[in-house]
Amino acid sequence: MPAPRAIPFAVLPALAQLTSALALAQTPVAPLDLATFPRTSLEITHRGAHRAVRKFPFDVWVADTPERAQQGLMFVSDLPEGRGMVFPLESPRVETMWMKNTYIELDMLFIGAQGRVTKIIERAQPMSMTMLSSDTPVSGVLELKGGEVAKLGLKVGDTVAWKKPVS
Repeated sequence: MPAPRAIPFAVLPALAQLTSALALAQTPVAPLDLATFPRTSLEITHRGAHRAVRKFPFDVWVADTPERAQQGLMFVSDLPEGRGMVFPLESPRVETMWMKNTYIELDMLFIGAQGRVTKIIERAQPMSMTMLSSDTPVSGVLELKGGEVAKLGLKVGDTVAWKKPVS
């Protein structure tokens, strides 16, 4: 049986790691100016009842660097309809998002192979630290104003296509 004093020392490394993680999570970050993010046009193709095809155009910011992806739509106080942000991934992976420092509700569309929407999270709660997962590997994520998915009737299986921004 270990000596009683050995137990507190055994937890010190874990406690130090937890303290560092909490401090990092609370460190204020100077937000990047969205005007510096590249923008592109994006189109969602929705196949409705009786094979009716509807196309919805969007003007989106592109989170094309780790710093831009880390910030996303944090600190944005208003997002007009028809606007959003796309997070293209270099290779498919299970992706997680959160709403830290995000002041508005967002709809998240997880985009798989061939641009197909594989999962939708509607009206993600502002300021939440809950991890929101794609559950399966995706090639990108699209964030829209909260409620836009329902308003447009978007569904899993719809397709998303965007042009690579010109640098």
